[in-house]
Amino acid sequence: MRREASFYNPAATDGVGLMEIVFWTIPLAAFFIFPDHLSFGAQVLIMCLYAMSLGLILGFAGIVTLGHAAFFGIGAYSTGLISLAGWHEPITATLGGAMAAALLAAVVGPVVLRLSGLPLMMMTLAIGAVLFEAANKFSWLTGGENGLSGIEFEPVLGLFRWSVFGQTSYLYCLAWLFVMFVIFRSLVASPFGLALQGIRENALRMRLVGAPVSRHLIKVYAISAFMAGVAGSLSAQVTGFVGLDVLAIELSINGIIMLVLGGVASIYGGLVGAGVYMVLKDFAANWDPYNWMAVIGLFLIFVVLFGKNGLIGLGQRTLPPAVVRSLLRPRQIETGRQPN
Repeated sequence: MRREASFYNPAATDGVGLMEIVFWTIPLAAFFIFPDHLSFGAQVLIMCLYAMSLGLILGFAGIVTLGHAAFFGIGAYSTGLISLAGWHEPITATLGGAMAAALLAAVVGPVVLRLSGLPLMMMTLAIGAVLFEAANKFSWLTGGENGLSGIEFEPVLGLFRWSVFGQTSYLYCLAWLFVMFVIFRSLVASPFGLALQGIRENALRMRLVGAPVSRHLIKVYAISAFMAGVAGSLSAQVTGFVGLDVLAIELSINGIIMLVLGGVASIYGGLVGAGVYMVLKDFAANWDPYNWMAVIGLFLIFVVLFGKNGLIGLGQRTLPPAVVRSLLRPRQIETGRQPN
């Protein structure tokens, strides 16, 4: 087997590399460098969390879905309804929205995950479409096309008040993103995470060795939905509004684009891909409001053609091996087959 240093692989859990420290320093530095863009920064962090949740099931469990926005939307609507019902504590409201999304995944998971390939994609797409139409029709509950407005929450921890400048929103979203990432990183490096990667590679062989494949898939599906629900809940709290777009198919497709752009088989793939996608989209839309999608498309084509595993793979291939090793602790090595 080939052994290769890799900061980005979940197997690298023996210590923290310099690159990881630098990575998490960037959003902290952005708080001080771009004080006038913190509201946009909060949206970027939310999309990073959403793409990371999709990366858990797609990159490490091999569950291909076109309906992941359903969990984002359920989290957003649940949190919005919690606020309108009179509960305004933000942290517990976020957990409530995330639990609602995880519950939905636990209910549909045993049915959906019996499928694979194209039938699985179509089933997840259908669930997302049904939820979108339900949110549109039940306007007495969801607001329909007008959405839910007037969503308000108390200061975070009773100390940090929400403002239009986005300081609290940005740091609040960054804190949630970091906590979810630590859980994600620990999960994929655990025996459970290794089992998921085995299922992704050969589910039949894992069944033959006695692994509870269906149970593992349902469990990771619910965990991923929980993370997506957190992202949706944060979106509702930061914007104070929940519309039908949180359940739209475009959000599911954008999540896949972000993940492919960053690197499907990397724990930082969703974070990098979502960050680059959101910034590039904002720049391109301001530059040319009518043709910004062409810029995204051309950039994605370039990354897919020249990056073995998205931007992260492109960076690993571009940097000299000696530089990559210098950014890692000595024991941060990966054993096994590299993802394509």
